Amino acid sequence: MRAVQITRFGGPEVLDIVDIPEPVPGPGQKLYDVSTAGINFADTHHLPSGN
Repeated sequence: MRAVQITRFGGPEVLDIVDIPEPVPGPGQKLYDVSTAGINFADTHHLPSGN
């Protein structure tokens, strides 16, 4: 599956589209298909800083 991954601090240029394995739910868990998601501007201040 394709996912957007953030592995370093920065602006929109740090958003990487990567291929990752399809998740498999464990016992007692459910898997939901999320086709869209949003982010608030304030959340951009909480990106990983590498510290």
